[in-house]
Amino acid sequence: MHALSRGVTRITGFALGPYQTAIIRIGFALTWLLYLLREFPHRHELYGPDGPWSWDLAQRLIERNDAFTALMWSDSGLWFESVYGLGMLSSVLLLLGWRTRTMSVLFMIGVLSLQNRSVFIGDGGDNVLHLMAIYLVFTRCGQVWSLDERRARRARERGVAGDRSGIVLWWLLGAALLTLSLLGKLSTGWLLLFYGLWLVQGIWWVLGRRAPHGEPRALCDVVANLVHNAALFVIMAEACLIYATAGWYKVQGSRWQDGTAVYYPLHLDYFSPWPALSDLMTSYGLPVMLMTYGTVMVQVAFPFTLINRRVKNVLLGVMIVEHAVIAVVLGLPFFSLAMIAADAVFLPTSFLRRLGRAAGRVRDRLLPGRSVAGAPYRAVLDGVPHTPSPANTPS
Repeated sequence: MHALSRGVTRITGFALGPYQTAIIRIGFALTWLLYLLREFPHRHELYGPDGPWSWDLAQRLIERNDAFTALMWSDSGLWFESVYGLGMLSSVLLLLGWRTRTMSVLFMIGVLSLQNRSVFIGDGGDNVLHLMAIYLVFTRCGQVWSLDERRARRARERGVAGDRSGIVLWWLLGAALLTLSLLGKLSTGWLLLFYGLWLVQGIWWVLGRRAPHGEPRALCDVVANLVHNAALFVIMAEACLIYATAGWYKVQGSRWQDGTAVYYPLHLDYFSPWPALSDLMTSYGLPVMLMTYGTVMVQVAFPFTLINRRVKNVLLGVMIVEHAVIAVVLGLPFFSLAMIAADAVFLPTSFLRRLGRAAGRVRDRLLPGRSVAGAPYRAVLDGVPHTPSPANTPS
């Protein structure tokens, strides 16, 4: 019973995995931002009015599957550019950790709007990003390595109740949500979700300002921690499910069984950005067989290695290296970045804290004049999480 009570206290009293949720926030925001930047010259052909999947075809599909996409609210070029710009802006701000609660929602809107507009574009990495963008909304992913953390730290040092920009942003988004409701642009389900998130942020701010140490605020913290921990568990389970299903489906394939499966994609023009490198890797049968069987064994075994921390860390390093090789050899950088970001949820906290300290040292070398002024933020990079200030404005 004592162990059970300690477990309940830990789950309800803390938002677990602050470094892990921060690194996946940074990883997926960076992946989506780099993708949008690379495809910026081709955005009209991929998601806009010049694409083969026309606006009318997309509208007919959306009417059948009820998928969410803001690009179906208007077929004007200006609206398309606005949504695409929102996707890039929310990615940058989520990456930096500015108003992470709000930016995670806008990031999800940007991802779903573009991906659901043209469902036949992309690869497995897009599917991972699609799911993780939804899960991130329910996490407290700005506890460390974020501008939110720096703002809260400075507010505590100055003894102030917090800034006012958060509540201004809350009112602006509320006005936008009301406008969309009156225009009938959102379905009932999405209206309930967005209004629910908006109201929760308002209640959070009021309780933080009026009763920061009262029972209602404590209850809100408990619920927020439960939701965060549940979302973190779902993210970890999703990553395990991806590898388990991929590995077991490969086991059933004849080419994976005879050890030749890796040979074929390396000789497809679409997956051969470096033909000479592909020829070199497949010039001997033994390396092809080892890569084929090794890929299957790693994917099937990974979910079972979570019970042993050391084995899990070794296999996690192997998988990250494998995705880096896929990015170069097969020309799938964004698929690999998305998978590495998903894998990062299993990275050990000690490693992530060392990574934060290394980032702080690099920052001090690049910006030596800010080493003193940036001391609070450097402490965040060093990895010192804490419970957010009750007086924080909605973010």
